[in-house]
Amino acid sequence: MKILVIDDDTFICRLIGRQLNGLGFAHVEPYERGADAITRLEQQPDEVELIFCDLQMPEMDGIECIRQLARLGYRGILVLVSGEDERILQSAERLALSHGLRVAGTLFKPVASEQLHRLLQGLPGATCNRVAARSSYSAVTLAEAISHGQLCNYYQPKVDLNSGALTGVEALVRWRHPQDGLITPDQFIPVAEEHGLIDDLLQVVLKQGLDDVRRWHHAGHSLRLAVNVSMKNLVRLDFPEYVERTAQAAGVAPGLLTLEITESHLMNNPQDALDILTRLRLKRIGLSIDDFGTGHSSLAQLRDIPFTELKIDRSFVHSAWRNSALRTILNASLDMAHRLGLHTVAEGVEDQHDWDYLRNAGCDVAQGWFIAQAMPAEQLLPWWRNWETRRPTLGPEQG
Repeated sequence: MKILVIDDDTFICRLIGRQLNGLGFAHVEPYERGADAITRLEQQPDEVELIFCDLQMPEMDGIECIRQLARLGYRGILVLVSGEDERILQSAERLALSHGLRVAGTLFKPVASEQLHRLLQGLPGATCNRVAARSSYSAVTLAEAISHGQLCNYYQPKVDLNSGALTGVEALVRWRHPQDGLITPDQFIPVAEEHGLIDDLLQVVLKQGLDDVRRWHHAGHSLRLAVNVSMKNLVRLDFPEYVERTAQAAGVAPGLLTLEITESHLMNNPQDALDILTRLRLKRIGLSIDDFGTGHSSLAQLRDIPFTELKIDRSFVHSAWRNSALRTILNASLDMAHRLGLHTVAEGVEDQHDWDYLRNAGCDVAQGWFIAQAMPAEQLLPWWRNWETRRPTLGPEQG
């Protein structure tokens, strides 16, 4: 892996370089001027797979570097480093993400070796960058993938924070591409929405998910299923009947199904959405307002639409235990949801600190890498048996 370190402080450049060398990364190039690093990337943009970039630099600061990396279409991984206020660093991270850059995390100066090691352990392999470099696929290719059965569900467990018991799963679609390997939905969902394939895609995800829930139920494990729904799916007034028929055909009670709707999408056609979503609730199908806090008019949507669940976005969950701004937003969201009688789910639970804080704050359900990454259906029960041996250490008695 070829790495660039951009920092106007010579000592910091050398320090991070030595730390990276000590962790087994031999190809590290230091740059004390952002402009020089950008010139280097213009010559060979695909060669560099990881960049450490300081924010506070003369001439070209870190924010300008982010803008230039976006201009170049940089597809490697970015780590932001700074001694500035934590909220400035968070804003810079959100800016980089909004530009489509792949941000692995942030580091505070002085950078400790342990902190650097933890961040590097979570990085994807170098080959992942090659797959991510293809930002989209053609509608024809995707249609063929759907018809040829190349789409499959992965499932991320959702567990009760009080007891640690597994309560359900979220279905996350993947594409087993014959050349590119496993493709995540951000690479093809926009294509499906734009070219009228989103109903076909949902049909695959929903039917496969309900069939797996039925099999788990026959094995003695009753689980709820959560499925993401696009606003493009909520334009057919017969959509509630379609979902109900699909559940009945699979032999699964509609009450075990929850549809997750991203709040920012609900503004497109509020009248039809309200019609369809209300009728879904009449059929006892659960509704979750997904990524709560990241879109627009959230409170109006909570007022108007009969949601049963509020799902708090990962950007407000991870590290809320040590960040006062995140903690305030998280606590307010939980309090409001419970006052409205909504079930609460926190996504992005990545460590024991996140788990402990959410449990003490009164959140109902947790989801995230601390519990498990998304996995194929056949791996869920073996994971579950292993989880059952671990969860007693996470219960209230350990608080």
